[in-house]
Amino acid sequence: MKRIALLTSGGDAPGMNAAIRAIVLACHYEGIVPLGYRHGFNGLLEQEYRVLETEDVYNIIQRGGTILKSARCQAFTTEQGARTAARNLDEANVDGLIIIGGDGSFHGAEHLSKYWQGKIVGLPGTIDNDINGTDATIGYYTAIDTALESIDKVRDTADAFERIFLIEVMGRHAGFIGLSAAVCSGAEQVLLPELYADAPPELEILAEHIKRAQRIRGKCSYIMVMSENLWPGGATDLAKQLQSSTGIECRPVILGHVQRGGSPVSLDRMLASKLGAYAVEALCEGKTGIMIGERNHQLVEVPFQQSWNKTKALDPYLVKIQRQIFDLVSNEKPH
Repeated sequence: MKRIALLTSGGDAPGMNAAIRAIVLACHYEGIVPLGYRHGFNGLLEQEYRVLETEDVYNIIQRGGTILKSARCQAFTTEQGARTAARNLDEANVDGLIIIGGDGSFHGAEHLSKYWQGKIVGLPGTIDNDINGTDATIGYYTAIDTALESIDKVRDTADAFERIFLIEVMGRHAGFIGLSAAVCSGAEQVLLPELYADAPPELEILAEHIKRAQRIRGKCSYIMVMSENLWPGGATDLAKQLQSSTGIECRPVILGHVQRGGSPVSLDRMLASKLGAYAVEALCEGKTGIMIGERNHQLVEVPFQQSWNKTKALDPYLVKIQRQIFDLVSNEKPH
């Protein structure tokens, strides 16, 4: 293993730079030349790369985003795209490739492996935490903290004005950020795709819970966390409907892409550093077609297909205690 290339693909996530740093430092330690491809799989098609020196990754562990930039690439999904990428990797004398991204990126890795004989390893980098086979993905912990900080500030103004606030977080297909943010912020209710897979809850049920909380506690704040795309029209439309139904002022707060940004928290930096260094070791041992993850504080090697062929489940105990908060209000007797 003389030359290892790396790229970041799909949505960016805090901690990607930490992973890049770990890979580059591990390569130089092993006497391997690291190449950084820019703009995801687009860089493979355009042969847009450069050798990464240790000074290139100095002082980046705390930076959000990715110094290699990221993008989605429809052209790469074709057979011709993969053949072009394979030819460019061979021309650059690349022996192994590390791809940092989500399940779409891992599908791309498997697609490339049909046309390229080099070794390919993936690192799970997505705030959604929806990759099977690893307890957490790079960027997930920071996204929770970002959402939580916003919700805590919203709670202050919600208390002051005795309003309902709907907090819309990312995760249209996975409720990991929503559930964790709801539990940590003490939200009264949470709406997640896993809990309402067939259809969103009825408006009357949501409104009745809010009115009951007001009857029991008196006028008070009420926080509802919801995943994007769960309600038709999003948090904005649901806020209007709830205000009309309850007669209580209801405001939507859509966190959006702010959850992707910011300096990665310590847990993401440590996770990214471990996974990045281990990816280089795995390639040196001749391993390929795997994602490097972490389960129960142990590094694991997961075949690419296993990272997406089974839906990752929410923590059932967190779901239980969040539902208990909802049920407490539903069952509590007015004083």
